[in-house]
Amino acid sequence: MRFAANRAWLLSCALAWTVAPMAAWAEFPFPLRRERPELENPFQRPPAREPLAQGSPVTHAAGAVPPGADQGVRLASALQGAWIDPPPIEGVVETADVYVQPHGEYVPDLMFPSASAPWCWELLPDGLIYRSYLAGPREPRIGLTTFHENGSGDWLWDGTLGGRRSLLRYGNGNPQSPEGFEAQIEGAALVRLNLEQNRDVESSDFRVGMPLVYGVDNWQFKTGYYHLSSHLGDEYLTRVPGSTRINYVRDAILAGLSYYPDPALRLYGETAYAFYTSGGADPWEFQFGFEYAEPGPTGCAGTPFVATNGHLRQEIDFGGDFTFQAGWLWRGATGSMLRTGLHYLNGKSNHYQFFDISEEQIGFGVWYDF
Repeated sequence: MRFAANRAWLLSCALAWTVAPMAAWAEFPFPLRRERPELENPFQRPPAREPLAQGSPVTHAAGAVPPGADQGVRLASALQGAWIDPPPIEGVVETADVYVQPHGEYVPDLMFPSASAPWCWELLPDGLIYRSYLAGPREPRIGLTTFHENGSGDWLWDGTLGGRRSLLRYGNGNPQSPEGFEAQIEGAALVRLNLEQNRDVESSDFRVGMPLVYGVDNWQFKTGYYHLSSHLGDEYLTRVPGSTRINYVRDAILAGLSYYPDPALRLYGETAYAFYTSGGADPWEFQFGFEYAEPGPTGCAGTPFVATNGHLRQEIDFGGDFTFQAGWLWRGATGSMLRTGLHYLNGKSNHYQFFDISEEQIGFGVWYDF
């Protein structure tokens, strides 16, 4: 079934998804910058605390919640801007911003760090304040998606080689969900190969960007610049008589908003305006979606995930594409993620040499985010 949704309705949904969270929570429950103790050396990481011995006195500080606390307690407290006093957990000793098990191992609250954690300058820190959208088909990462395109009947590979990293941060040192101000760099080559034609290169899109982000508690904001250009593959030009490369180019300014109503659930919306376009591109585009996956390191067992993404573009009268992915996810101590699962896309092609051609993709993929 081809993507035939009403374009005006899709545009209204995109605008509502992007603007509604800001309208609903117009009075944000947090200051622009928390008052935290400064370090003598601003580029120094906060000093690690020594583990407490079993039986040490318990000191509870607002802002910390044991990892085993009821999710309803965590969510209700987060929306009020401060954690309420949770019930004690047997076998866990509380400290100012960590919880220490009897054998002395740190068990930090990785999703929402304590308000007492100091902010400092970090060069090339671990983790990311604003992460790539899981189901975004044009996000910078390392990945390979194998799918059957129902229109052409071909089996294709969509490969992505790239990533997103933090260059400089003024914030806390939590690698799982850091807070603060951050300068990032992103880049990716997105290549399509045709498995029915000796893995010929059909097209390749290149993207590079410099996002500037800010995050605190369960809110993250993003602005910045990106450049994207699209190229038709030499093998495709040779194989398909009369084919012509279009010089599709976008230089755009973007603004994005990400919100976690629960540590496992993320909602986001993004818009971008291209101040320079070529090859049929028009200025405006909108992106929105949601993601669900349990937070924190997963260990070898992993955890399930579900993600969707909608992308609307002015050059096709604000039509676009819808992507759905679901499968299994593994997350490391610094927030890096490995995923594998099902992939479905319906709408206009996610490769801009074919930006006005409809596709229906059904397949599976493997994706890795730094």
